[in-house]
Amino acid sequence: MSRALFIVDVQNDFTEGGALGVDGGIQVAGAITEYLADHADDYALIVASRDWHDADNDNGGHFAVDTDPNFVDTWPEHCVAGTPGADYHPAFVTDEVDVHVHKGQGEPAYSAYEGVAENGSAVPALVEERGITDIDVVGIATDHCVRATVLDALAHGRRVRVFEDLVAGVAPESTVAALEEMKAAGAEIMGRPTIDLVEASLTTEPR
Repeated sequence: MSRALFIVDVQNDFTEGGALGVDGGIQVAGAITEYLADHADDYALIVASRDWHDADNDNGGHFAVDTDPNFVDTWPEHCVAGTPGADYHPAFVTDEVDVHVHKGQGEPAYSAYEGVAENGSAVPALVEERGITDIDVVGIATDHCVRATVLDALAHGRRVRVFEDLVAGVAPESTVAALEEMKAAGAEIMGRPTIDLVEASLTTEPR
């Protein structure tokens, strides 16, 4: 087994005060940093994704231009490449990230699987090259980009865990629905592992 961690869109525009700020986003950013401090060595690959939209067009209809956004498949302008809104939130310390990927460059994109690394590699190719069999997913937002990432990872044949205390959703109803959908598709929904639990699993005598 070779495990990866996907950290989805922990960006200023998706946390409180941003263009599409999610309640609890800043807390999740800090909690992910704490988790990495204890668990980065558990992973063969750590990937962080960011929306990285074009400034001079509607990104394939992703940005609402002439009408109000419907917040389903059209949105206010957000995470424009090179702007502060597209930056990682400062509470998310990226020192342990192996690969940074951009997605939504001129087109709608939700899943981190649609991202492209700085060297031009596509995420599915990176996962294959590293022999990744299992993926843990955290980040923002549970009911949109986290959901899409999880469903794509499952569709690519990976075993997936979602740490529900390291994600934040847009709305309670859609968050619950997304978690149920991911679980029904085969993902394990759980709290983040703790050091105590890991140590216990290593020291407990088999029955």
